Amino acid sequence: MNDLAVIVLAAGKSKRMKTRIPKVLHKVGDKAIIDRVISAVSALNPASMHVVVGYLKESIMEHLGKSVIYAEQRELLGTGHAALQAVSNLNGEKYVMIINGDMPLVTGEELVNFYNEHKKSNVKMSIMSAIVPWESDFGRILRDDAGNIKEIKEFRDASEEEKKIKEVNLAIYLLDRDFFISALPDIRSENAQKEYYLTDLASLARKRKENIGSYICSDPEISMGVNCRSDLAKVEDIVKRRKLRRLMDSGVTIVDPSSTFIDDDVEIGMDTIIHPFTFIRGSAKIGENCSIGPSSDITDCLIGDFSKISYSIAVSSTIGAHAEIGPFSYIRPNNLLADKVKVGDFVELKKSVIGTGSKIPHLSYVGDAEIGEKVNIGAGTITCNYDGKTKHKTVIGSNTKIGSNTNLVAPVTVGENCVTGAGAVIIDNVPDDALAVGVPARIVEKKSDK
Repeated sequence: MNDLAVIVLAAGKSKRMKTRIPKVLHKVGDKAIIDRVISAVSALNPASMHVVVGYLKESIMEHLGKSVIYAEQRELLGTGHAALQAVSNLNGEKYVMIINGDMPLVTGEELVNFYNEHKKSNVKMSIMSAIVPWESDFGRILRDDAGNIKEIKEFRDASEEEKKIKEVNLAIYLLDRDFFISALPDIRSENAQKEYYLTDLASLARKRKENIGSYICSDPEISMGVNCRSDLAKVEDIVKRRKLRRLMDSGVTIVDPSSTFIDDDVEIGMDTIIHPFTFIRGSAKIGENCSIGPSSDITDCLIGDFSKISYSIAVSSTIGAHAEIGPFSYIRPNNLLADKVKVGDFVELKKSVIGTGSKIPHLSYVGDAEIGEKVNIGAGTITCNYDGKTKHKTVIGSNTKIGSNTNLVAPVTVGENCVTGAGAVIIDNVPDDALAVGVPARIVEKKSDK
């Protein structure tokens, strides 16, 4: 849609949020409010995207970077004044869309439909509205006897009778660029707030005998902006419900949606079951026929089919198919677990590679390690990877059995087909097919010598 410029208004202070950061940078789910708005707007593929900043502008500009064009509202004199600041940055686009930066529930699909309706209607200005069944302090849409929009009345300026109207203004406008630029200077501040309102563009259009396009959105929840912490909680709940509904529609079982929290970008395969009190965050991807939870916290992990994770935390790691994690495991970042790996209760992994079929059943710490296939790590085993200055690597070959309470003092390598005795302290490399026991450990037998 190379004929469209979008202006996102994000200059306000929002006293009701009681915050020291810009309202639009507060998060709903895993994304800042303004990121959700810009993501929705991006569905239009506009020729240019402008963000009007003011209060704590540096924080917003640092967050968004160079992805948008900025305009500054130095005095907070209302939405009309804010939009005016972006006019000089427009570059010949035919249409201008204006949207508030604090509407995290707006969808790209709704904006695309709005845009298409405006182009078909052959009007200079279109307004997106919603019919809301709940109390709202949004401006009211006033229509004439023929059903045409004649005015938008801000809630503060509305009469008691006008406040009973259920159709509210969403503060999302589409305007022909020429009308927008010519009408903005005519907005006046003759209202309770002494501010310049974009809503006055409707009255100006009527005075110029221009019809106003009307688009009533299909989902009234879109109308819910964020002005205070309770609003933030409400939209958070809606975003969560939307995501869970999409997952369930795709074949995922959510045992208790009220106690399950899954971020927007998470992908989950068919016939996986998500148990209560589970958080799945970031860009996690979970395969089919898995069982996740209860009481688990998964962030940015790739998890293969038929794997089970219960009462555990996993972060930024890859877990293969048919793996079993938990209960009470902690998978820290940068681990690679192959298929059929078992990590049991009170086990912590950090930056390690665990081979196919290996087991770390309980009460162990494995960090900066490379473990082969079909290795069994006994209870209480620790890789002593830090010498006070540097982290060092532990290598354990395939088919090796590490006895309970073994300390592996890195850097150290234990070969294939080895056994370490219970309580051994391994400070030197152990060759293949060896038995190592004692403190410090010594080689007492080689299977090849039998």
